[in-house]
Amino acid sequence: MQYRQTEVICVDPVEPEPAVIERAAERLRAGQLVVFPTETVYGLGADALRPAAVEQIFVAKGRPLSDPLIVHIAHEDKLESLVTEVSAQARQLARAFWPGPLTLILPAGSCVPKLVTAGLSTVAIRMPRHPVALALIRAAGFPIAAPSANRFMHVSPTTAQHALVDLNGRVPLILDGGPCAVGVESTILDLCAEAPTILRPGGVSLEQLRTILPEVQPPPERQHLQEEEALIEEAQKSPGQLPVHYAPTVPAFLFEGSTEAMLRAMLAEVKSREEQGELVGVLVADEDVAAFQGCGACVYALGNTAEQVAVRLFAGLRVLEEAGVQLILCRSFDKQGLGLAIRDRLLKAAGGKIIRV
Repeated sequence: MQYRQTEVICVDPVEPEPAVIERAAERLRAGQLVVFPTETVYGLGADALRPAAVEQIFVAKGRPLSDPLIVHIAHEDKLESLVTEVSAQARQLARAFWPGPLTLILPAGSCVPKLVTAGLSTVAIRMPRHPVALALIRAAGFPIAAPSANRFMHVSPTTAQHALVDLNGRVPLILDGGPCAVGVESTILDLCAEAPTILRPGGVSLEQLRTILPEVQPPPERQHLQEEEALIEEAQKSPGQLPVHYAPTVPAFLFEGSTEAMLRAMLAEVKSREEQGELVGVLVADEDVAAFQGCGACVYALGNTAEQVAVRLFAGLRVLEEAGVQLILCRSFDKQGLGLAIRDRLLKAAGGKIIRV
């Protein structure tokens, strides 16, 4: 469905105005889409239990039906109605990390549409921490299915403006609750595997999960050189599994190695590309900016801590893309804690293209 113009309404991110929330909830109850903020990224929401509403998500994003959606709830007791069994592990994790950026893969109940689960027998569920998201789910009166509010495979939105750029005219309403606090999507943990396994690293780290379940396994190593088209057609167990994702519209490369070696190699690549008349963008830490002074590249500083990098990462990719660069070079960061999610996003933004130095 196309709209002449997408309406953007500002909402208090801490104490959302009831009238604004009700206005958005009315849209959802009418089977329409609403973009809303979560603590991770902005979500594109629809009634999770109404197939016709869910279908609009795939149309608006240009998302293949093989890519499942996350169902968002506002109370842990809603799990019972969405799954066939709530394991002791699920209850432990929910008590520890909900509301928050953790999604659990559980056996799907019969009420969950197959469109939501990509036809699989499992469903991804989380309880967001953002006051606007929680208020909207409660006001709507049903769980909300919501992927990130962007065009399929494009850089995820961490502001309402990002969502508007991608979805203007494709959705009727965007709730603007300011920038997202975490900046990368939720961690997705598969509780239907032999051992609890992270399918997508995110806002809750492997180390944090292991304080509750020591047996949690890290994400499996993936072959990023597989044919993308074949993977798109295959039903995915969770979002974020494709080798190219969260990607800018220009090529990107991820550099790995010591900080000194990475910066030296990135600077050499900038100079080489400039000689060919190309404008290059670079994503680096604050402390690295001086190394690129005077080189002519578009430099975006991500901060120095993992938390800062996560918050600024998607915005940085979008800023460089909008600056008209022909290429984006990204340095890698420590893979501990939130760094595992950061590397995952950078690797997929680069389509698996790594330059090791």
